[in-house]
Amino acid sequence: MDLLKLSIEWAKAEIFSAKIVWLFSIVALLSAGGFALWGRTAMAKAFVIPLFASALFLIAVGAGLYYANKPRIAQFEKEYQSDTESFVKKEIERTAKSEGDFKLIFKILPLIIIVAAILFMILSSPNWRAISITLILLSVFLMAVDSNTSARNAAYHQQLVKELS
Repeated sequence: MDLLKLSIEWAKAEIFSAKIVWLFSIVALLSAGGFALWGRTAMAKAFVIPLFASALFLIAVGAGLYYANKPRIAQFEKEYQSDTESFVKKEIERTAKSEGDFKLIFKILPLIIIVAAILFMILSSPNWRAISITLILLSVFLMAVDSNTSARNAAYHQQLVKELS
């Protein structure tokens, strides 16, 4: 039963991560609105569309996290009760795949930051600078959230492997 509790806590932590992503999307939306209403310079006005686009992207990411993990709580109980060993094997496979996905994510996001920083230095247009700054902020935020998620996934994976052996 301890493993079931661990699995449910993992899913609840993923749901919490989704809520953090949604909170950041609200901050981005409010920032876009603030720049739209009170921005007087070309640079301030250039932030409206990139911040709005990043907020929509974060809403989608948060929804993906939330709607993928919310049903898992009830599903975990059913699968654990019906066949514990099968449940553990399935979760080990899923968490191992996630570890591979995180390795890819932690290669792509720094590349996005580097490219955005180069674009910021090369291009002097307010629009491109606003896009670059927004991409950097978005990528740094996603790396922070994903590093927490990756650590939680690795710990969960280790517990599952320990349970199987």
